[in-house]
Amino acid sequence: MVIFHKRVAGANQDWLDGFLVRAKRAVGLRGAVTVLVTSDREMRALNGRFRGQDQPTDVLSFPAEVVAKRRFTGEVAISAEIAARNARRLGHSTAEEVKILTLHGILHLAGYDHEADRGEMARREMQLRKKLGLPVGLIERTDRTPPADLSPTGKPPASRRKAAARSARAPRSRARRAP
Repeated sequence: MVIFHKRVAGANQDWLDGFLVRAKRAVGLRGAVTVLVTSDREMRALNGRFRGQDQPTDVLSFPAEVVAKRRFTGEVAISAEIAARNARRLGHSTAEEVKILTLHGILHLAGYDHEADRGEMARREMQLRKKLGLPVGLIERTDRTPPADLSPTGKPPASRRKAAARSARAPRSRARRAP
């Protein structure tokens, strides 16, 4: 399921849902995944609530509890505004950036952790990015670009990579299924 709280040029619910199906299949996930495309403001609130970080971030992943994983794998939240800034800087469309962030979030839902896996997630993301026809991936580009500010926080990309990895392990509230 895809929810747009913030519009993205060239993207709509059916378009991203089609990519989500392909990406889940490529990663090997079976349960449902919800993708929320939202504002920096909402991402800041989610990042604060679940990670204690008072700043927006590009992507957060919320794995489902183990008992629910057969039917529901988890949730991915994406900042449309950060995606647009990243896309402008890297020379591709915001819609493509949303796909890159969706894939990155799905890999976290599948249990990958690029801060602790000695490059396994980076290799898998690169392989899937090529298979799915995406431009340079989130981990790969942060290794190749200077530590420039791709977010309004002034933090380098490595800070957000760590945030994304930690978000994959963030506790989920049972009372709220979708961010």
